[in-house]
Amino acid sequence: MNSPAEKDHKDNFKEFKGKQGIVRLFNALCYSRDGLASAWKNEAAFREETLLAAIAIPAALFLGDSGIERALLVGSILLILIVEILNSGLEAVVDKASPELHELAKRAKDMGSAAVLLALLNAAIIWCCVLWPV
Repeated sequence: MNSPAEKDHKDNFKEFKGKQGIVRLFNALCYSRDGLASAWKNEAAFREETLLAAIAIPAALFLGDSGIERALLVGSILLILIVEILNSGLEAVVDKASPELHELAKRAKDMGSAAVLLALLNAAIIWCCVLWPV
């Protein structure tokens, strides 16, 4: 049998899942805004990477010789932000589910960190290939 708290949670969940059309789109935009605000407030790495993006994206638009080059340069920077947000979400879930030290929690957090590193390496490689062609 479900507790009253579980029933309230399920009722609230149904309230959001039943939305369609413009209301659903508006709700999704609000959730995304909240996620970006949370990442900015709680994650120093996200703030640093956002500042990097504020410099790198205009530079990419200026330095790219074609639409494809500009898209690669900008996309590689946006990918860093995307992976950082996913890593932050993963860390939050791991911290909630396993507040004590555990090998699986460490593994999950380490893998999230490795994903951010790979996104950074990906950006560096793309920028080098586009800006210094052989």
